[in-house]
Amino acid sequence: MPNLHPSGELIVKVAIPEPYYQLFDYLAPVATDHSTLKPGIRLEVPFGRGIAKKIGVLVEISQHSDITADKLKRVLRVLDAQPLLSPKDLRLLLWACQYYHHPLGVVISTAFPLALRLGKAVKLPSENYYQLTALGIASTSESLRRSPKQQQLLATLQAQADGMTASSLNAQHDNWKAAAQQLINKQLLQVSSKPLTSTAPQTLTKTPALSSNPAQQAAVDAVCASLGQFGVFLLEGVTGSGKTEVYLQIIHAVLARGQQVLVLVPEITLTPQLEQRFQQRFNVSIALSHSKLTDQQRAAAWLHMQQGQGQIMLGTRSALFTPLPRAGLIILDEEHDASFKQQDGFRFSARDIAVVRAKLLHIPVLLGSATPSLESLHNVMLQRYQWLHLPQRAGTAIAPVLQLLDIRNKTMHEGLSEPLLAQMRLTLAKKEQVLLFLNRRGFAPTLICHGCGWVARCLRCDANLVIHAQDACLRCHHCGTEQRIPSHCPACKTPKLNALGLGTERVEQALANLFPYHTRVRLDRDSTQRKGSLEHYLHQINQGEVDIILGTQMLAKGHHFPNVTLVAILDVDSGLFSIDFHAPEKLAQMVVQVAGRAGRADKPGLVVLQTRQPEHPLLTTLIRDGYQRFAQTALAERKAAALPPFSYQALLRVEAQDADAPAVFFEAVKLLLAQHNNNHTLVLGPVAAPMAKRAGWHRYQLLFQHHKRKELHKFLDKLIPALAKLKQAKKVRWSLDVDPVDLY
Repeated sequence: MPNLHPSGELIVKVAIPEPYYQLFDYLAPVATDHSTLKPGIRLEVPFGRGIAKKIGVLVEISQHSDITADKLKRVLRVLDAQPLLSPKDLRLLLWACQYYHHPLGVVISTAFPLALRLGKAVKLPSENYYQLTALGIASTSESLRRSPKQQQLLATLQAQADGMTASSLNAQHDNWKAAAQQLINKQLLQVSSKPLTSTAPQTLTKTPALSSNPAQQAAVDAVCASLGQFGVFLLEGVTGSGKTEVYLQIIHAVLARGQQVLVLVPEITLTPQLEQRFQQRFNVSIALSHSKLTDQQRAAAWLHMQQGQGQIMLGTRSALFTPLPRAGLIILDEEHDASFKQQDGFRFSARDIAVVRAKLLHIPVLLGSATPSLESLHNVMLQRYQWLHLPQRAGTAIAPVLQLLDIRNKTMHEGLSEPLLAQMRLTLAKKEQVLLFLNRRGFAPTLICHGCGWVARCLRCDANLVIHAQDACLRCHHCGTEQRIPSHCPACKTPKLNALGLGTERVEQALANLFPYHTRVRLDRDSTQRKGSLEHYLHQINQGEVDIILGTQMLAKGHHFPNVTLVAILDVDSGLFSIDFHAPEKLAQMVVQVAGRAGRADKPGLVVLQTRQPEHPLLTTLIRDGYQRFAQTALAERKAAALPPFSYQALLRVEAQDADAPAVFFEAVKLLLAQHNNNHTLVLGPVAAPMAKRAGWHRYQLLFQHHKRKELHKFLDKLIPALAKLKQAKKVRWSLDVDPVDLY
């Protein structure tokens, strides 16, 4: 029986961001008004031995505890006067904890920006506010005739009885701060700090909406009709069909109701141009949240939305849990993208949690894509999602022509075939732009010895080191290890070291020789590391200052390059052969998304796919019948093989620096499976991960599968707590990935 605390003191149950599958009981702090102890506030508590402290979140209040009264510790400090998380926010996080079988304290901490996780004060950013004193109001400009800057500043402030912010003064005066300080010294002016707040604008938009075609209008009407109630809409629109305009018109309807909107994009590279579109259209406060911002900027954006000051939150996966007191709509752009799935730690799917959150909040969620995930299309077939279709490009733009280019026995120039080069010359002669796609950065993926066959391998990973010619180094793309490029083979000492394969650096070098009089830009993770570099390159492209654009997957989606009329995928075959059953879907999505960069304005576009497999059914289906037919075929194959979405999976990942530790751990796991697996869950493995060693860790995995989601989770509910108690678990790192999208 639980123990009633003898003194009748309150017990607070706290989620601590540590890998424990439980809440921790504490005594309420001394001399605290118990009415202020509400779920969702942060508490500073002692944790573990000694003087260690943790920042936790209050989840429940009780008068009972399973811990004896003399062993209960007391809360040290209450950090918040009001809850930072609402009851619905906590319900969502509790659901995510249960569904993904992840420690609640870690899940809840995911909802906070780093500053708040560290226990820092909750306050909106402030700005200096300048207001005249009674003496300043009564003063005349004549008294300051020898100080013209002070005179001008006094006149400006006398016209604004309520005072002005520093940013407002910046807009009207240059170098005014010295003059302001002189007025303060003369007791004519006073300065105070006020939080930045936003007031509801008189008009929501700066520019009018574009005219909609019938398909766009039908999509807008369908979602707007469901505002105020739960519903999931899948907006499938061919590339260039005007999905963003549909988003903007629906958002306007939500803002008109006085509600907030959460818009999620898969990658940071899509944020700047979407922000620009939103800023051009809306006259409201737009908060940003992504990993390129500072901790302070992300905390400010979070608080801006949580306190109801912001109307639109635009962010990547981590923005999903931002509290919204007046939530009206959630949008996921490029809903199919694997970036919406967290791949380490708390492995959640932003798309799936967004649907659950919308259901809790009784609001619609809109999923947009030119290449919807097979899971979403399956949900449409089951009538769980409502399908909205934009079959044509917006305006006068027409869909590009897709062409398979058989490069077998063709002369190649660093990955560029003669027919492709001829097409590039024709395009450039018309003053149009060319986009080349190669999803491999660096100079070449392999350094090999021509004498003995030695290959440069990473000592910490089962992977080759990639040549980066610009930095004169070999680099592992998995653990980041770097070393200088050797001049001689370490095995046979010959100097005959050759670069095998293609990377964007190598193609860029070839382009400089083949097209010396045309400007080029390379867009990949290496070339866009400096802050603002990506925006600079995109501006150059859109201004017509670039002739040839070369890049990786950051070019694949979202970007609007009106003058690009030729797109070429240099190595489409690399995605055709994989052990991962998701690979065909990912390749088809990549091809369609990259192809969508061509012919987006009034000029026709051509998409060339270089291949040595021109008869491959995936490629021929895509070219001949489009993505919808591919998806139907792929779903039929998944159904025949009993693979998701016709079954449900969870992947137990295990890694250790000791090569034998995973095997010892799995021997203990086998005993647990014998006790708990009575509901016919299919168990596959354990086997070495496709990359068996990464960053010095030996990696193995065990796959669980069941045709019923509920039964799989019943099994995991029993297994995971038992796993956490295994003594062998202390010798390895293990994690559970529910609904895995990547087996690596």
